[in-house]
Amino acid sequence: ARNFNADCAKAGKITLAEAESIVETGELECDYVHTPGIYIQRLIQSELNEKRIERVTLSTGADIVIPGKPEVRAKRELIIKRAAQEIRDGMYLNLGIGMPTLVPNFTPKDMEFTLQSENGLLGFGPYPTEGSQDPDLINAGKETITLVPGSSTFPSSESFAMIRGAHVDLTVLGGLQVSANGDLANWIIPGKMVKGMGGAMDLVSSGARVVVTMEHTARGNHKILNSCSLPVTGRNVVDRLITELGVFDFPEGKITLVEIAPDVSVDDIKAATGCDFAVSSDLKSMA
Repeated sequence: ARNFNADCAKAGKITLAEAESIVETGELECDYVHTPGIYIQRLIQSELNEKRIERVTLSTGADIVIPGKPEVRAKRELIIKRAAQEIRDGMYLNLGIGMPTLVPNFTPKDMEFTLQSENGLLGFGPYPTEGSQDPDLINAGKETITLVPGSSTFPSSESFAMIRGAHVDLTVLGGLQVSANGDLANWIIPGKMVKGMGGAMDLVSSGARVVVTMEHTARGNHKILNSCSLPVTGRNVVDRLITELGVFDFPEGKITLVEIAPDVSVDDIKAATGCDFAVSSDLKSMA
């Protein structure tokens, strides 16, 4: 993916380009020029060309590895499997880091959909096998990925044009907190280092269907609240919330329980939730 390199060059008054190889004028095919020379004022020959991979993420073969202790894995697997049911054939979808990245593993084998990433990727596949990882092929979460037939790479600005133009059908994100009216907080915990807010704010305001996956509580603290206490990613943006206890929708901005997990009662969910919620008259079992 090309990230924001070309865009930064266009915006700069003085742009320095570090190149692994410097060739004579005319040696590059014109169709392979990503950034025309008019945007470059200084050219530097690179000496250290080692490309480091921040998060080497490898395929585990047929085994799907869900992180966490056994009791945590069971909760997360229930959430992930339920989120997989939100995907429809032919969709373009964007997946956040964490549990959402595992969702495609639980879709029907014959279902076709296309993954999109904010860092300039459309149509990518599973994690690479050991030894085949490429530092130039990573997703927005810095994980190594592979390309598939039909994949394309482009600047990050093109990714955001797809998102802001409502061309992405579904986004599945993790959450730190969700409010009773569908506000989402998921990009920062004050005081903790974060590299940036990523694309979540654009994704939740794009008009795409927004599904949030998260554990219902954190160390006994409520994560579903009357109002978010953490910085908000977007207001009134959550279409569906999936936890290990149930599934919530937000008709007219009001949190409503529409599915309940096996061996869980409505009273159990009330005790674990920091706000009142309605219960659908057609409450279904979460599967």
